[in-house]
Amino acid sequence: MANEVQTSGEPSTTSLLRGIINDIGDLIRQEIRFARTEIRSDLHKTKEAALVLALGVGTTVLGVFLLAVMLVYLLNWLTTIPLWGCFGIVSAVFLATGVALVWLGYKKFESFNPLPDETAKSVKENVEWIMNSK
Repeated sequence: MANEVQTSGEPSTTSLLRGIINDIGDLIRQEIRFARTEIRSDLHKTKEAALVLALGVGTTVLGVFLLAVMLVYLLNWLTTIPLWGCFGIVSAVFLATGVALVWLGYKKFESFNPLPDETAKSVKENVEWIMNSK
């Protein structure tokens, strides 16, 4: 008869679509949580790298300021090098140390990417899967 109601155990098309839409919403929420976690991790690495860089710069400035004059006069006292030459030698040593520390901080920054690469890759795979499932 035309008035019979479907009572089989199979879900209706509406409930299947509702389930798919709910699953997509859950997937998007999970991707957002994953992106937040990845960004927090990258910000923590950025903070560590900035700290190393700041310590390198600070050490260089303090080292040049506090020790340069003492070493210049010590070198002048121990050798026959003119005072201006002693200033040049000591400055070169401190500059080399500072450059090395700045380079280490730069390499630490270079060792990671602050963008959420894994999240972007996962979202791209999900979009491709959704497009191919139609």
